[in-house]
Amino acid sequence: MKRTTKITLPIVSAAMLLWTTVACGGWNLKRAYKSEVSEGTKRTRALTPPVVTEEDLAHLPELVRKYLISVGVLGKPQVYSMKVTFTAEMRGRGQDWFPLTAEQHNFYDTRERHFYLDATVKGLPTKGYHRYKDGQASMLIKLLGLIPVMNVKGNMMFKAETVTLFNDMCLLAPATLIDNQIKWEALDSNRVKATFTNRTCTISAELHFNEAGQLVNFISDDRYDVSEKKRYRFSTPLKELGEIDGYVLPTYGEAIWHYPKGEFVYGKYRITSIEYNVR
Repeated sequence: MKRTTKITLPIVSAAMLLWTTVACGGWNLKRAYKSEVSEGTKRTRALTPPVVTEEDLAHLPELVRKYLISVGVLGKPQVYSMKVTFTAEMRGRGQDWFPLTAEQHNFYDTRERHFYLDATVKGLPTKGYHRYKDGQASMLIKLLGLIPVMNVKGNMMFKAETVTLFNDMCLLAPATLIDNQIKWEALDSNRVKATFTNRTCTISAELHFNEAGQLVNFISDDRYDVSEKKRYRFSTPLKELGEIDGYVLPTYGEAIWHYPKGEFVYGKYRITSIEYNVR
């Protein structure tokens, strides 16, 4: 028994040390995320959002007005902030799927997006933080919460995340589409083109609707696959809709890269909760 104890204790100690190191590494990354979220929440909860009226929708194309009415935005407060939680599966080209959970906060008074993920990649815990704020964007992914495996920032990342922010607005916070700085162009009976500008970055996207006025796809040619540093067509078809806190919103969707050799589904997302104007 004594020999067994002498061999086992160092192993247990090493395991505890590894667990503690991983936990602290992940905590440091999440602390940065929580700090930004706390700052944005304190700022936006002091605002009093007016309700969305028919007059707010008057300048929009008919398809977009119909969409916002079908979602249920009329008579509800305008959206200054949003918290989303979801589960997902993701993969890169030539890689296996890995599971993750994520929490995200967006602030629309200053156009910020903060996204924190907790994943398991090849059996190893992986943490990540996407930050979009003050005209800058970054993505930091750490294996074991310690070892950076992806650290991207700069103009390419900012443009990619501007598309992502606008995608969030269209799919998850449609009340924000009343923003009169968004430029709209009707393309046909089921499609509109939107042009969205944040600071010096301008992106565009096509929104596709069904006959019931529901949004069924978002397509943009302005998003970069930052792992390859190339721009490809990006789309997020919506597969399921449901009622979330009085709104009709997507509960499941996919993210697709349209590579020259064909479509590649790299993300499958299932929404678990959405909260607006977080207090």
